Amino acid sequence: MSATTVRPGTADQIERYTYTERLCHWITGGAYVYCLATGLAFYTPYLFWIAVALGGGPTARFLHPIVGVVFFVAQMWMHVLWHGEAKLTAEDRAWTDHVKDYVTNHDEAVPAQWKFNAGQKQYYWAMFYGAFGLLLTGIVMWGPEYDPPGLFWVRPVVVILHCIFALLTIGAFIIHIYMSLFTVPGSLHAMISGYVSRDWARTHHRLWYEKVTGESRDRS
Repeated sequence: MSATTVRPGTADQIERYTYTERLCHWITGGAYVYCLATGLAFYTPYLFWIAVALGGGPTARFLHPIVGVVFFVAQMWMHVLWHGEAKLTAEDRAWTDHVKDYVTNHDEAVPAQWKFNAGQKQYYWAMFYGAFGLLLTGIVMWGPEYDPPGLFWVRPVVVILHCIFALLTIGAFIIHIYMSLFTVPGSLHAMISGYVSRDWARTHHRLWYEKVTGESRDRS
């Protein structure tokens, strides 16, 4: 079992996420949540109280693009860590065909998966490409005083595109939170502690479990 790490003092807990992976995940998530909250505050006056709670409108306006850059950089760091694990495979297509079984917790009917299932990978790529869209449109929006003369139409178009990218990532983020908390209990604890039980790993990510432990069983 040299490919994995057993939690000190236990025989049942194996490492799912390293400290580096967890640190990257929480920096990315924290930066995104801040940008989400302040962005909603800017989007409608009904939610401006969020900006007030986060230090006031000027503070939120100043920090929003800076934290947005932090989010993008952290997302690229995550890409370095996980892009190999996020590639779509034949097992992912089989998982997609059984997504109803996954959502309704019929785990016995869900095809075996690697470290991340197809839903997690789709979320990963949505946030990866969304980060580029938000960054590029956000840069244009950052300095209105630098808008090119005669191209007054550029800013409204960019604002709409920024909102579209934001809504796409918000939708993916909501699904990610729901699945992590309610569909697959234990996912949040794994991202906090770094460890999962062997039964959890075998049930939800059996191909990954067999790879890191060297164990296998008949999948026919």
